[in-house]
Amino acid sequence: MLLRAFAELVARSVCAACDDAVPPNTIFCRTCASTVERTLDPIGAFVYGGAIAEAILRFKFGGRPDLIARFAPMLVPLVPSEVDLVVPVPIHPARLAERGYNQSALLARPVAHARGLPFHARALERVRDTPRQAALDRAGRLANVERAFLARDFRILRGRSIVLVDDVRTTGSTLRACADALHEVGAHRVFPLVLACRDGSAL
Repeated sequence: MLLRAFAELVARSVCAACDDAVPPNTIFCRTCASTVERTLDPIGAFVYGGAIAEAILRFKFGGRPDLIARFAPMLVPLVPSEVDLVVPVPIHPARLAERGYNQSALLARPVAHARGLPFHARALERVRDTPRQAALDRAGRLANVERAFLARDFRILRGRSIVLVDDVRTTGSTLRACADALHEVGAHRVFPLVLACRDGSAL
């Protein structure tokens, strides 16, 4: 079903933010593209806002996982050369059942494939169904994800340098909590990688 939806989307060649017609292999129409800004932050591809924010909201909450494949190539050049494993930020099973997919996993898998790296979709588990981070202030975000993640299969993670993939970084609290869980089981280094960074965010 997902492959069919993606094939239909590519065939229609529409903007990922507004669905206006675009040339083949083009992500955004000219109007939406004018709102896209590259971030100077080395862990991300874009500044969160404009058409990027709209596209992320669509594939995250609007039932449009087909959009994710358009953005994965943007992350490939940002993967450090010294890593040997790609891990997505997980969502809670209740949220997964509701949404039907983990957008971070769908973003991370093609990145791993493009770099020839192993992809470990279940290396991390979200053990608490926390409120959505977007509704909280910085202090609330930090407290919300504390001890919310658990690393699985330490034999695969121990001693590894890992790329940790998510869609958006705001305060960095989710990425930090995931990295802490990976380090607890012996991960050597954790490199966060996101599609978009909000202004003023810090990891």
